[in-house]
Amino acid sequence: MRHFTTSGPVRPEHYQIPPLSRIALPETLDLVERAKYFVVHAPRQSGKTSVLRALRDDLNRRRYRAVYCNVEAARVAGDDVDRGMRAVLSEISERALETLQDDFLERQWPRLLDASGPMGVLNRVLARWAAANPTPLVLLLDEIDSLRGEMFLAVLSQLRAGYDRRPRHFPQSVILCGVRDVQDYPIPTGSPFNIVDRSLRLGDFSEAEVRKLLGQHTEDTGQTFTENAQEEVWAATRGQPWLVNALAEGACFGTGSGDDRSRAITEEAIAAARESLILRRPTHFRHIADRLKEPRVRRVIDPILAGWNRHESVSDDDRHYVRDLGLTASDGRPEIANPIYGEVVPRLLGSSAEAQMTHDSAPYRAPDGRLEVSRILEGFQQFFRENADWWSNRSAYRESAAQVLLQAYLHRVVNAGGQVAPEYGLGPGRTDLRISWKRTGGNQIFVIECKVRRSRDGLETLIADGIRQTARYAAGCGAEEGHLVVFDQDPKRTWDERIFRREVRVRRKTGTTDWHIAEAGTESGDRLITVWGM
Repeated sequence: MRHFTTSGPVRPEHYQIPPLSRIALPETLDLVERAKYFVVHAPRQSGKTSVLRALRDDLNRRRYRAVYCNVEAARVAGDDVDRGMRAVLSEISERALETLQDDFLERQWPRLLDASGPMGVLNRVLARWAAANPTPLVLLLDEIDSLRGEMFLAVLSQLRAGYDRRPRHFPQSVILCGVRDVQDYPIPTGSPFNIVDRSLRLGDFSEAEVRKLLGQHTEDTGQTFTENAQEEVWAATRGQPWLVNALAEGACFGTGSGDDRSRAITEEAIAAARESLILRRPTHFRHIADRLKEPRVRRVIDPILAGWNRHESVSDDDRHYVRDLGLTASDGRPEIANPIYGEVVPRLLGSSAEAQMTHDSAPYRAPDGRLEVSRILEGFQQFFRENADWWSNRSAYRESAAQVLLQAYLHRVVNAGGQVAPEYGLGPGRTDLRISWKRTGGNQIFVIECKVRRSRDGLETLIADGIRQTARYAAGCGAEEGHLVVFDQDPKRTWDERIFRREVRVRRKTGTTDWHIAEAGTESGDRLITVWGM
């Protein structure tokens, strides 16, 4: 039985989008034909290895000798070029024997290493190998940016040294594959990258491809996905391949899914798989946690989490770097790449604070099971007053520290019976949170909008704008309550000035979607927005 995969390259037993359909194959073949060296890059667990292996097989069916090699084994060598080069040459020779039944490298490289040393052996081995057979040689090097320091420079410099002898006495084409774009490789001035023709980015799945992947499960088992379930997979992942497979695998084969294939996979099943995935924190998310520690990632992500769309101080290099890691939108917009990452990122950043919290939902549940969000925010006000300075001082994400702490608090309280879903980039200084609470008799939905008050911002203007935005967001979500949280970041103002609570009634303007503060009286359709100062 086939299944969805979240580890390693795709195989026949996996549901899959044909790997070569995910790359511009005519352009790629043209680059190989014209003896170009180029880069293929994509975020981790996006299908790069599957594409490279499929490309290798396609080239070998044409008029080339193509060998795929993963050089990650040399990562541990660090600056030890001799050790690292032995790992790379051993791996290439094994792959050549496996793929082409060619033992030339296996017989030659140990002797050539002794003769040329680690700083020249790769160049000499590839030159001898290419000359030994008139069929053009193509080398596909995966995880190239896993190499570090002197080893990284040694590999690229030796590829550069033989470039002018291709294709008769050096590989006709070399394809370097990694997470990052060529321009972001950590190479000093005068790098070997002046031989690289271009960088090709492997994209995420399209919505049609997501549906096609899910449809393969239906073809094999007869188990369908409802329309809402398919839409939810796309909406939650925006086509990130690992996330798509993880959600589908969890819904179809995870704990509690059962073997009854006559039951359709519903939107609720996808939501349950999503929450289970987030709570499990697999290796995929741990990679994200490691990246969030990098200063250049923080410079991009911090203002997004804080709701600030003003990114003039963020360099293009940093933006491109974070985009290539797959953390922000692939089209360059300053927003988190997909809703699952949007929920995971603040949870990763606030995990240490959340781990120290002892709160749960019990004190905030009414006898009928309803969640009382006003009481939660009232409790958070006191918690924030006691812990804000401590948290801000220890968090590298200073712009978004308050929002991250609020989300950690809400996750700790709501997690047992609901979900907290953030949205970013909806307006200057805004972060919107939607709480969904499960209960018998119908789920509850609440919205919380966070705004940051700077020293130059007028409080009443900020509140008035925030109230209208909160009301519009609450109406769009069908929320029963709307809350506006204003974080005051001016240290000159006292806590007594910053902590307050107001209730404001708002009314929709006739014939529009805009809301305004109701001056007098009460009308049906009015909404009550609670404003919390912190």
